Amino acid sequence: MTTTTGIFTGYLRRLGITEPHVPSVEGLFALQRAHLERVAYENIDIYLGRPPAIDPELSAVRFGAGRGGYCFHLNGGFAALLESLGYDVTLHVGGVDEDPTTRKANGNHLALTVRVDGEAFFVDAGLGDGPYEPLPLREGTYEQGGFGYRMEPLDGPEPGWTYHNPGGPFPVMNFLSAPATMADFDAEHLRLSTAQDSPFVRTFAALRRDATGIDLLRGRVLSRIDPEKGPVERELGGPEELFDALSGVFGLELGELSAADRDELWARVQQAHEEWLASREG
Repeated sequence: MTTTTGIFTGYLRRLGITEPHVPSVEGLFALQRAHLERVAYENIDIYLGRPPAIDPELSAVRFGAGRGGYCFHLNGGFAALLESLGYDVTLHVGGVDEDPTTRKANGNHLALTVRVDGEAFFVDAGLGDGPYEPLPLREGTYEQGGFGYRMEPLDGPEPGWTYHNPGGPFPVMNFLSAPATMADFDAEHLRLSTAQDSPFVRTFAALRRDATGIDLLRGRVLSRIDPEKGPVERELGGPEELFDALSGVFGLELGELSAADRDELWARVQQAHEEWLASREG
């Protein structure tokens, strides 16, 4: 099945894939790699106080226009694209957590599984620092480009899976096996994108994954994370460097941001950076 028209035309062009073939393991892997490399995890509009809706078709159009999003946008839009191409996709209620021992799916993450060619895979374009390629949906340890991951059945009252990312800020992501719908994430999206204590409202961030590492922008600090060498960081000196990084490193098209939007974004980033420096000194 080939889909190059309609709402997915620009999306596929963004991925560099103009002639998708029939569903296959190889095709699925190629799509996830392209998505992670070219569609950044970012919270620009949430940070500016105008969170975009998580309707998958709107997200697909948004990606085609050169923007990204966070997990509900990224995995929601990616699931819609995969379904349009003939893949068997299931949405699941998931949850990332700082506590590596927790086995609760708290609903703050949309997880995906895909079945193709008789195999099942954990597929995720919405973690930011997650796997570069899909992981088999079976217990085991996997390495990709120097990063290590583990999958195991969820040890809880409901069936599901636990994804382990020992080196990440959120070392576990649990998700339930039961199918979900986008409506299951509406309330949590509202909370995460508007509540004053939400990390997406408080902290500006962008991430991009490729075969050898992760690009991370948090506030004014731009990092390149190499699994062997560790992070290399530099502090962005001003708004020009910030927007150069967003376009050059993360591939974001920000033409719809007005001069006032850019000024507000930089002012908020700068204020948060100063508060962070003060907290370190204290």
